Amino acid sequence: MNDTAAREAAERAARQSYGRLLAILSARTHDIAGSEDALADAFARALERWPADGVPERPDAWLLSVARNRRLDAWRHTRVQDDATQTLLLLAGEMDTAEAEGHAVPDDRLRLFFVCAHPAIDAAARTPLMLQTVLGLDAARMAGAFLTSPATLSQRLVRAKTRIRNARIPFEYPQARELPQRLQDVLDGIYAAYGTGWDDVDGADARPDGLTTEAIDLGRILCALMPEEPEPLGLLALMLFCESRAEARRSDSGAYVPLDQQDPARWNPDLLAEAEACLRRASAMQRLGAYQLEAAIQSAHCERRVGAPVPPEALVSLYEGLLALRPSIGAQVSLACALANARGPDVGLRTLDAIPAEDVANYQPFWAARAHLLAAGGARAAARQAYERAIGLASSAAVRTYLGAMMLRL
Repeated sequence: MNDTAAREAAERAARQSYGRLLAILSARTHDIAGSEDALADAFARALERWPADGVPERPDAWLLSVARNRRLDAWRHTRVQDDATQTLLLLAGEMDTAEAEGHAVPDDRLRLFFVCAHPAIDAAARTPLMLQTVLGLDAARMAGAFLTSPATLSQRLVRAKTRIRNARIPFEYPQARELPQRLQDVLDGIYAAYGTGWDDVDGADARPDGLTTEAIDLGRILCALMPEEPEPLGLLALMLFCESRAEARRSDSGAYVPLDQQDPARWNPDLLAEAEACLRRASAMQRLGAYQLEAAIQSAHCERRVGAPVPPEALVSLYEGLLALRPSIGAQVSLACALANARGPDVGLRTLDAIPAEDVANYQPFWAARAHLLAAGGARAAARQAYERAIGLASSAAVRTYLGAMMLRL
């Protein structure tokens, strides 16, 4: 086998299994940073060995074995023999059994999501820690979603990993009484993972293949684990509504197409039906939550598929309810857009102006919305300035091109 084929096999294993491998190692050692180092060494060894020896039948199991042995060698070298060493040795036996049963790598992703939601971890680090640890995303890809710089986010993640190791935070599902405390963070982590799978981000690693599918998969697993909880169903419905429109978000030439200009015939009817069913099940539990409201908003937008207009005032009411339940800058900007559609651009602009300037200085959707509303109200010079700000903050080349075309129309 040549070097190119071996590298492609290693890259494929990294895309498909990095998060699962790291979850397995971290769950036994309580040391995320050390497990990342061990996996990096395993992939380096693969690039050395696979060209000569060939790609193993089970690359995941090979990588996990090498990474596990690297951790054991480090412990032996430092003469550290603690409980983590014993659990890692136990893992070797588990792996032998798993391989005999044909299941080389068990799926510990959701367990690690719950670990990252531990109350001892800084709240601001929980969701990005999930994305990096479980899904292997880099700080450059995630930073924009958390309105911070990649350097700041990287430091936040380093501190969180150190906290997990030093505090020996247990890698286990929380008890029933702890679920309400951790569930919201896990839901946020899954939804953030879904959102990062939509667009390319300048300066980040390549968009992971199948990330949106993996997030939806995690959502389904969570619904099965907690069938009496409505918010996992609300989140799953929200993701399914968005995913149903994935093929319509780009034109045949790859240009960005905003929601109100998409062709409903290109939406996936099966995913839409599943989303509606999830939303109905959640609603029947009569415990309203933010993700259910967000899913209801997406459901209202999807009425276009049967020829019905999107009800402007209904969207205003839904966004007002969302802000009452869980205030956020994104919901405030969306409410302003809904108000503009229902009552005119001036009303929407007043709502945008009510948001503190420091909260939206680098928030791209705010400037894009402001530009659209200024243009609709005839304030061309101000709209052009807002478009320039939105273009400068956009992380997607396709969105920048679209906004640039809108600005040229002025």
